[in-house]
Amino acid sequence: MEDLLHFDLEELIKTVGLLGVYAIIFAESGLLIGFFLPGDSLLFTAGFLASQGFLNFPALAIGCFVAAVAGDTVGYWFGHKVGRSLFNREDSRLFKKKYLIQAEGLYHHHGGKIIVIARFMPIVRTFAPIVAGMGTMHYPRFLSYNAVGGFLWGVGVSSAGYFLGKSIPNVDRYLLPIIFLIVVISVLPPATHVLRDYLKERKAKQEMAATEPDPELS
Repeated sequence: MEDLLHFDLEELIKTVGLLGVYAIIFAESGLLIGFFLPGDSLLFTAGFLASQGFLNFPALAIGCFVAAVAGDTVGYWFGHKVGRSLFNREDSRLFKKKYLIQAEGLYHHHGGKIIVIARFMPIVRTFAPIVAGMGTMHYPRFLSYNAVGGFLWGVGVSSAGYFLGKSIPNVDRYLLPIIFLIVVISVLPPATHVLRDYLKERKAKQEMAATEPDPELS
């Protein structure tokens, strides 16, 4: 199974090429249907394949940066125009309202920084620009965070794959464990946030239950 996943991702990139990689990065950054796409592992694997001569690395890095920034920009303006109506939309296979609520909660807690941080958080990165567009963040300020996040993610992760591929002999043997580690690291922040909120909510319920009078004593 592991070998199949490894093979599929490499073969996918080889099949779709640079334009396909750009399209996936764009969709995951700004289109609701893109929240399930493998952005982090895709970027890293594409960088590795560039180190092996399958892709042009400067074109990969620049194109992924542009696609990431453009995707978030589309997400921002989508949120600005119709974002609030999404809260009244029923869940479907391609849309889960809980992800939008989670992104909104993170945005309110961390402000503009979440636009940068969310780049490394699967699912949240798709909804963060939509939430920014729904709120009061002016577009010039959003664009500055968007550019920083797009560079760190689009260029940074693909560069990591490229330079590891160039500097470590036979690194493809360790590609799957590295991708797995990237996925774990990416999922850790939202998982930690959800766990912290759950523990707070449970503690609040316990404190409320402790202060309520015992009906047997009343």
